[in-house]
Amino acid sequence: MKNKSEEKLYQNTINEKIGTEGIGLHTGLKSMITFKPAPENSGINFKRVDIKNSPLIPANIDNVIDIARATVIAKDNNRIHTVEHVLSAVVGLGIDNIIIELTSKEPPIMDGSAEPFVKLLKKVGLKKQESFKKEIIIDKVVSYSNEQKGIELHILPSPSFRITFISDYNVNTIGAQSFTFDFSEDNYVKDIAPARTFCLFSEIMPLKELGLIKGGSTDNALVFIDKEIKNNELSKICEIFQINSDIAIGKNGILNNTKLRYKNEPVRHKILDLVGDLALLGKQVKGHVIATKSGHEANVEFAKKIKKTFDNEIKSNALSFDIHDILKIMPHRYPFLLIDKITDLEPGKIVRAVKNITISEPFYNGHFPGEPIMPGVLILESIAQAGGFLLLNSIEKPQDKLVYFTAVKNARFKKAVIPGDQLKLVVKLLKFKLGTCKIDGSAYVRNELVANTEIMATVVNRRK
Repeated sequence: MKNKSEEKLYQNTINEKIGTEGIGLHTGLKSMITFKPAPENSGINFKRVDIKNSPLIPANIDNVIDIARATVIAKDNNRIHTVEHVLSAVVGLGIDNIIIELTSKEPPIMDGSAEPFVKLLKKVGLKKQESFKKEIIIDKVVSYSNEQKGIELHILPSPSFRITFISDYNVNTIGAQSFTFDFSEDNYVKDIAPARTFCLFSEIMPLKELGLIKGGSTDNALVFIDKEIKNNELSKICEIFQINSDIAIGKNGILNNTKLRYKNEPVRHKILDLVGDLALLGKQVKGHVIATKSGHEANVEFAKKIKKTFDNEIKSNALSFDIHDILKIMPHRYPFLLIDKITDLEPGKIVRAVKNITISEPFYNGHFPGEPIMPGVLILESIAQAGGFLLLNSIEKPQDKLVYFTAVKNARFKKAVIPGDQLKLVVKLLKFKLGTCKIDGSAYVRNELVANTEIMATVVNRRK
């Protein structure tokens, strides 16, 4: 049985385009946002259709240019403000590839949460793609801190993505809060997406003076009261936000008596923001983030530190080998070389390979005439060869070694493999000690499992 950390194996996009409109939180500009499907391995890209030639701005940590109360990215001086809520919704649903078109430089704020975007994307549904998800597997602790502000961020090894967030505003209306989020689409939709953005009453005027929150209102943000408010201050706020009716000083400590969606809604929104900011890494993170008092600036610096720390690992995730590379390492030759390409390799961990199945395969001459089916033992051999490639790339002097397979356990065949199929192989190294190893291998066709097995093997020296 697969554990939950292995369920989402393939990349996703959306089935068709869908959009909505509103105003930007900080710019106050009206904006139409349209989500469109994108090819596999293309990632998340914003597109400014209000600019000549409609430039693309990749959602990439290296494109961050500002973090004043929101995350701003840019390429060639073309900016996108406040990307975190949209990015959070996209990755929260497990979407890897998407184009986000905007008619302005900021997505609409909607109700201040990611929920409107989530509902929109769920209407069109996800489309599973052929390529595997890209991952950053955390195998060492990475930390970021700002002692003056009491900010700490750590990421620890974990089989799945998890965030524990602790906040303390030293304000009675918010207080100290904490929440742990175990990443899954269901948990994101239920526990994180509806949490709205917020600020303190004392921050409103300073933010306005900075030219921010031009589109802010009590309809798209929670305002927590952190001081004694005079009537003239309320009048000033009404004037600034062009509100005709009076704003109430909420008995619940929130301006206009807005009801919370969760008792700890602020810390949940902090997690929403962090999910969006980490999306700028462009890969699914497998690790446990523990955050204290973090905001966009710290989130971005933390993401940059993760990228720098795991830069070599990130590159290794993209290692691929064509047939010529395979022939240099593998001892097998036609007609018994049963892998055509290595699409992804993490030495010592996992390999993903491809075998294209054609009618010219010699075994189809007799298995079976008129109804060609790939023999199950040859599917296992394909898995074994991919595993051999993984092993030979995990040891020194692979050209001097051979891999002998000593046992096959729990082999299961789910579906026939026929001409025209492309066999996708996923093989993981479970154990390797004193030249003996254990691997777990699976074979897929069009994202459906067709076979899986455990194999024991021994690495031996080639005869001179």
